[in-house]
Amino acid sequence: MAFKPVILATVAALGLAACGDTVAERAVIGGAVGAGAGAVTGGSVVGGAAIGAAGNVLACELDVVNC
Repeated sequence: MAFKPVILATVAALGLAACGDTVAERAVIGGAVGAGAGAVTGGSVVGGAAIGAAGNVLACELDVVNC
């Protein structure tokens, strides 16, 4: 597995992190952004969705971004 697409998807997910009101909304929004990043980079859409969902939830919960 090449790490470049994973890194690009993670950076895109964190950079485009959009907050929701609940953890579920944050996961869905992050998953959508991650899936898009995975598709654009030629990586795994499912993997991108998982990374995006986790990244967005963690970014908001840990106050990395202003949610």
